[in-house]
Amino acid sequence: MVSRVDRGPVANWWWTIDRYFLAACLALMGLGVLLSFAASPAVAERIGLDSFHFVDRQILFMLPAVVVMISVSFLTPRYIRRFALILLGVSLLLMVAALFFGIEVKGARRWVSLAGISIQPSEFMKPAFVVICAWLLSERERGGDMPGYFLALVLFGIVAGLLMLQPDLGQTMLTTFTWAGMFFLAGLSMFWIFLLIGFSVVFVISSYFIFPHVAGRVDRFLTGEGDTFQVDAGREAILRGGWFGQGPGEGTVKRIIPDSHTDFIFSVAAEEYGIILCIFIMLLFAFIVVRGLVMALKERDPFTRLAVSGIVILFGFQSIINMAVNLHLMPAKGMTLPFISYGGSSLIAIAVTMGILLALTRRRPEARMTHTVGFKEHIPAI
Repeated sequence: MVSRVDRGPVANWWWTIDRYFLAACLALMGLGVLLSFAASPAVAERIGLDSFHFVDRQILFMLPAVVVMISVSFLTPRYIRRFALILLGVSLLLMVAALFFGIEVKGARRWVSLAGISIQPSEFMKPAFVVICAWLLSERERGGDMPGYFLALVLFGIVAGLLMLQPDLGQTMLTTFTWAGMFFLAGLSMFWIFLLIGFSVVFVISSYFIFPHVAGRVDRFLTGEGDTFQVDAGREAILRGGWFGQGPGEGTVKRIIPDSHTDFIFSVAAEEYGIILCIFIMLLFAFIVVRGLVMALKERDPFTRLAVSGIVILFGFQSIINMAVNLHLMPAKGMTLPFISYGGSSLIAIAVTMGILLALTRRRPEARMTHTVGFKEHIPAI
């Protein structure tokens, strides 16, 4: 038990951390392990691996993910910016390297192999991109001379360009939505908001004509013709689950879903544990997003306000996209469900993302006292 009179770093962390956020993240991680037992054995057996191969790896990745999340949550806002800057630089370099030396999967080069470990750099780029954009956008509110809006636009162009070259339309859309949301919260005029909306519409339409795989997914979604096996199987699994599910290990449709342990794990959750568990999962995601936005609204520090908002927007949109694909409400995107889907890069990257959220939402009495007495807090440069 940590005493309130203890002034050590661990005690200070425990009494300043948002324990509701921490509990929600740990609950999602626990559900990820639980659902890996339901979703992954059939996939492992189908490709000739041990039945619990993916379960073992999920647990193996989960342990360092918890350590990473808690470690990052110890950082101050200043060190969060520095950490994000380094992470963004490394991630962008690895994304460039992936285009030339990366592992090609289904026609896309999104992975690089380092010391025998496959890493998807774009997963780590996203939280770092959000933090750096928040810092750039907050410079205007501080009254600094840095052209933060312009630099944030340039940074977005670089990130979006690299994602499109992979190509990864899903991540491009996710990054665009998050970036646009942060610009809106930063006080961008309605003219620029409508211009961004128009650009997004043109981008989506152009992607349909430029990328054949995008056109194929959209056509299959709209017409139901072509190879819709996985989406149809995922929807059938949800319907068979009903309110209370078939029971642990009793799902049958899950065995024929190719990506049941990754993109379609939400469908497996519905088949075995029912709509009730799915609602609980959605409520956990909604709780994190809503609580994060409420806390950001109360925050006077412009950097913290924008960074927290951007993190929860990123987290929320990724969750919505995955669940919407499972429910056949939008074309397939190949996007994981945070903390729940199998995947080392995704799990560690989400842990970094939520570690940043925990760090930025820690109570800082000295900062509040500064605002209370009427002085404007100065946000030091990176």
